[in-house]
Amino acid sequence: MVRNLFNQLEEAFLSLLLVAMTLLVFVEVVMRFGFNTGIHWAQEMTLLLAAWFVLYGASYGVKVGAHIGVDVFVKLLPNKAQRFFTLVAVALCLIYCGLFLYGSWVYLSKMKMIGIELEDMPVEKWIAMSILLIGFAMLMFRFLQLGWKVITHQADGFHFTDEAEDSMEIARELQEMEAKEQAEKTANSDKGSRS
Repeated sequence: MVRNLFNQLEEAFLSLLLVAMTLLVFVEVVMRFGFNTGIHWAQEMTLLLAAWFVLYGASYGVKVGAHIGVDVFVKLLPNKAQRFFTLVAVALCLIYCGLFLYGSWVYLSKMKMIGIELEDMPVEKWIAMSILLIGFAMLMFRFLQLGWKVITHQADGFHFTDEAEDSMEIARELQEMEAKEQAEKTANSDKGSRS
């Protein structure tokens, strides 16, 4: 129950970011090209919304397995080796996120100490850029979750999106639909020739 609510809130937040960014760009384009005016803070806000969407969405992508990965070699290995290499990859991802998390902490603490505001909005830069900490912390959390699932045998790997397999599934569905349509045409032409 709580997990479903959290999932829905997470998806709603990502949707809100995407819709807000799209509407802001649309309004800005209409105002700029239609009325020769614009919103002076629109570009900066669009960049911030995009940063929040990308960094927050990256952790969500790990959670649902939406990232594209190259795992052809790993899939050829035995199950234990797959799990081992997945844990190595998770460890490398955690190190990567840890480095960025540390760098983000240093950057944001300096921005807070200096007190710099955004160029076009009266908001302190460290507040607007806090997604650096939030996004990489969430990404680390997702990788820790994945590592735990691999250790406890709940998952074998990252479960990346397999575009080739998805494309082949679509091709099979199209072939089945064409075969069904051909069979219906044949059945209809047989009925027409009998009457």
